[in-house]
Amino acid sequence: MCYKLSQEEIKMVLEIINTIAIITASVVAIYGINAWRKEFQGKRKIELAEDVLALFYEARDAIGAIRNPFSFEGEGSTRKPQEGETPQEKQARDNAYVVYERLDKRKEVFNKLHSKRYQFMARFDKEEAKPFEELRHIVIEIKCAANQLAELWCEVPFDEEDKKTLREQKKEWESIFRYHGSSDTVEPRVEKIISDIDAICKPIILGKK
Repeated sequence: MCYKLSQEEIKMVLEIINTIAIITASVVAIYGINAWRKEFQGKRKIELAEDVLALFYEARDAIGAIRNPFSFEGEGSTRKPQEGETPQEKQARDNAYVVYERLDKRKEVFNKLHSKRYQFMARFDKEEAKPFEELRHIVIEIKCAANQLAELWCEVPFDEEDKKTLREQKKEWESIFRYHGSSDTVEPRVEKIISDIDAICKPIILGKK
């Protein structure tokens, strides 16, 4: 014997079915949005990692060019001479100023890298942003070396002891100012920074992290 549903019962069943359909559609929609958001955020993280890694490579080349031990005709000539400086002092200070001219030509790379640092800190662990700070310190050291040498190259020692002290000071700052081949101390630090940022970004770019 078949049981015939009343109008009220039919209405109730239809409401239940409708409710289930709405819930199911909502769950599917939420899942789809979450999946899209996760995929979108993943793509943005990959893009950021690619941009940052490329900028670090550019910065490495820029630092190499800035510290190039060979100067070219006209380099340093944009410096405004100090009042009363001798021709020898002018030459020494112009030679040191080469660093600032070379930095200025490549400032866009360092500016972009600096702006990406904050995005990187927002998406990655704070410890993973250390290469940014370490690279910035190297650039600051190069500038300091230029400032120090601008005056040290102008100094005339009075005696042998003074001459020895001046020579040691010049050697210390010149080791930062320009590339010194196999005995260079700055290049290995730059390469270590590149290695560190590579280890952070490459797995993300390749989808391994």
